[in-house]
Amino acid sequence: MEIQIHARNLTVNDRLHNYVEKKLNRLDRYLPHISEVRLDLAHEHRKNGGDRSIAQLTLRNSRGTILRAEDKSQTDIFASVDVVVDKMYRQISRYKGKRRRRAGNRFETLEPELAAAEAVPIEQEEAEETAEIVRRKQIELVPMTEEEAIDQMELLGHDFFVFYNANSGAVNVLYRREGGGYGLLEPSVA
Repeated sequence: MEIQIHARNLTVNDRLHNYVEKKLNRLDRYLPHISEVRLDLAHEHRKNGGDRSIAQLTLRNSRGTILRAEDKSQTDIFASVDVVVDKMYRQISRYKGKRRRRAGNRFETLEPELAAAEAVPIEQEEAEETAEIVRRKQIELVPMTEEEAIDQMELLGHDFFVFYNANSGAVNVLYRREGGGYGLLEPSVA
């Protein structure tokens, strides 16, 4: 398991580095075949006064599964690391639960490594709800430029917009980012 620690507006001293590695080295006990763990740490000075620490944890396993957790609510970087690792535990638990439900009685034979992994150390959430599609909607894709898609999204008042990009000749998804600005998803078949 490769651990990458990246920092912005923050110095990663030995104490923080050792703390992070100790926390992240435990992850492979709960999810086997982790190939990469990336932790992005940042410190922000906000205009309204308070500072905040940001931690974003991205985990990839050998199957190509990507799990991500982020915390922006703490002022202390150590607390932010703790919160983001706890969120990742919940993500791992949710992922393992979905795999278990899909495999049914054959889980131990289909997923022996996952079945043998330790249980995640979190409080069990009350009756995990199953994902259910509650609405389907068909949309008409009209060729347009990215600027036209931004205008259309703003007119609709949505946080995302699916459109056929006239420049690239592909279906794209435009979305509003939390920190301001827009993001563009350009799908490709793996």
